[in-house]
Amino acid sequence: MQIRYGYRIELVCQQELPLITLLDVHPSRRHDLTQPDDMVATSLFDPSVQVPVTQYLDQFGNICRRLIAPVGGVSLQAEGIIYDSGEHDPVHPHAGEVPPSRLPEEALVYLLGSRYCETDKLSARAWNLFGHIEPGWQRIQAVVDFVHNHLTFGYNFARSTRTAAEAFEERVGVCRDFAHLAVALCRCMNIPARYCNGYLGDIGVPKDPAPMDFNAWFEVFLGGRWYTFDARHNEPRIGRVVIARGRDATDVAMLNSFGPHGLQRFEVITEEVEETAPDLAMATAGRAQHEQSMARGL
Repeated sequence: MQIRYGYRIELVCQQELPLITLLDVHPSRRHDLTQPDDMVATSLFDPSVQVPVTQYLDQFGNICRRLIAPVGGVSLQAEGIIYDSGEHDPVHPHAGEVPPSRLPEEALVYLLGSRYCETDKLSARAWNLFGHIEPGWQRIQAVVDFVHNHLTFGYNFARSTRTAAEAFEERVGVCRDFAHLAVALCRCMNIPARYCNGYLGDIGVPKDPAPMDFNAWFEVFLGGRWYTFDARHNEPRIGRVVIARGRDATDVAMLNSFGPHGLQRFEVITEEVEETAPDLAMATAGRAQHEQSMARGL
């Protein structure tokens, strides 16, 4: 299947405004792109003026872009098309936990507490709630079930400073709060968990009447690989497109700004589109090249 995705964001500022964005599809999915999604940044004061943008990879392997919004503000736009298998998130009930002593080094950071995931405040509660459950997939699913039922979702509950421990006590939140609490509880149980955000359209599920937005979910290291879990929706979904991964929302903020500004426009699109023969051929070739590179260890 083909998924069209993109965004249009407008920021208003009265002075030059340095920005860092994490809005590009993650490198692990770039081989699936059938239409590039390069960001176009233009001046709000004069749309004919393009704003220079540079790019780099952060410590977690996410694509970051740097720019300086001019006086008056900036418009950030991108649209792409990506191939997706159309399959649901993988479910492997027999996947087992990996003891900390046997974890790969790159997974160890995801055992530690972080800005929004305070393992020290939640450890005792986590072991009381889940210590008796069989280690592995069943324990993670128990965490997901608990968070899904413990928190009430609502956009009016959004608060950028809410931590996992605060979400546990307040019992409300948005998708990032569901992910933070689940991540923190997994780490308390010595299970590596990382925070993810990206696109998740209403594909294979009833259409949500709310405006489309970016989504947050999390991944857990079981049986030697990472698996996707979603405490907000609590069901395997189709068409998930990851943008960034990190310890929590601090690492994957889609916009970091260094000065005062206002948000004038925020639009996100994620929808299935008809697949054409050229698109399918391009996607197949891209996946084959990616698999060959992986086989060679590139």
